[in-house]
Amino acid sequence: MGYARFIVYLNGLSSVKRTAHANLHLGVLLAFVAGALNAGGFLAIGQYTSHMTGIVSLAADNIVLGNFMLALAGFLSLIAFVSGAIVTTWLISFAKRSGKQNIYIAPLMIEACLLLLFGLMGSAIQDHVYLMISFTAVLLCFLMGLQNALITKISNAEVRTTHVTGLLTDIGIELGKLFYWNKYPRLSNQPVVMANRKKLTVHLSLVGSFFLGGLMGAMGFKYLGFVSTLPLAMVIACISIAPALRNKSTLKAILKN
Repeated sequence: MGYARFIVYLNGLSSVKRTAHANLHLGVLLAFVAGALNAGGFLAIGQYTSHMTGIVSLAADNIVLGNFMLALAGFLSLIAFVSGAIVTTWLISFAKRSGKQNIYIAPLMIEACLLLLFGLMGSAIQDHVYLMISFTAVLLCFLMGLQNALITKISNAEVRTTHVTGLLTDIGIELGKLFYWNKYPRLSNQPVVMANRKKLTVHLSLVGSFFLGGLMGAMGFKYLGFVSTLPLAMVIACISIAPALRNKSTLKAILKN
């Protein structure tokens, strides 16, 4: 029964019928993946790939400084990130219009395959550079856009896994409400200032997971290299194939073995 329950749990992470727990668990997992790729990728190519705000600013700086090729490289990173989000939207929209039950599986499977490619061939593609940007950076930016759009669509924009600035802003707002002293001043027509503790917990969990993923990703790249992403690919692959294993006959076969 342990196998069956685990598969049902994995299936729930990508199910169309969402729960707050499923959104949180998937968000925490994908935030860990994003943190690992962002920090580990920096050790590999010297560039953060989920920080689009910094990339836009860097492109503007390079234009002013006359480094137009570097600015173009920044724009290519942006295009890769946006392209990932576009692909996720296309795949989910197509699955919905086709009447498929598991509409989030395709983006998860693509992410797992690309992570597998990155882990097995990262060292081989690392030196491939086009217009002063490495193919590795393009791949990671595409992955970040794909993943962020996926969790945004799944959670109805309640959860994001790469936008730490926004998460920290929301944490600050909720902490401001939490520690606000409502006694003075107090007008009868004004509501009491109260923090959304549930939202605060979710955002703290996401930031913590991103940070932990960054630590593990940096350590993995430092000591193991690109293959350190293979466990991440395997976890996401398990989530993507869980609906197929949800079939009763498949579960029975698993339990017999």
